[in-house]
Amino acid sequence: MRLNEVVFNDAKPVEGYGPGFFRIGGTVIEGPVITGAMGTQTWGSFDDVAALLALAGEIDILFLGMGAEIAHVPADVRRQLEEAGLGLEVMSSPAASRTYNVLLSEGRRVALAMIPI
Repeated sequence: MRLNEVVFNDAKPVEGYGPGFFRIGGTVIEGPVITGAMGTQTWGSFDDVAALLALAGEIDILFLGMGAEIAHVPADVRRQLEEAGLGLEVMSSPAASRTYNVLLSEGRRVALAMIPI
């Protein structure tokens, strides 16, 4: 069996999560978070759509983790993201974390915004 080292470039993978927090690149962040090649920062959830819109043109897809369960994105937020040309995939935060890590390891232009479980 051949093993290849995974290189993440500037983006950091999600290493863990729990009630109210995420561990990304060795740092624990409490509350909603956004991460990708632009770095990792706290996120104001759907009250901070500007942080998501700033990703337009920088990424191919945005994974949106909705917490423990999948939920609908508010219609006005979805409309704004689609109008900005952002590809959006909505899922639970655990599933979004795993999917983001896989695509990140492939060198894809992805970002992740999550609400804690």
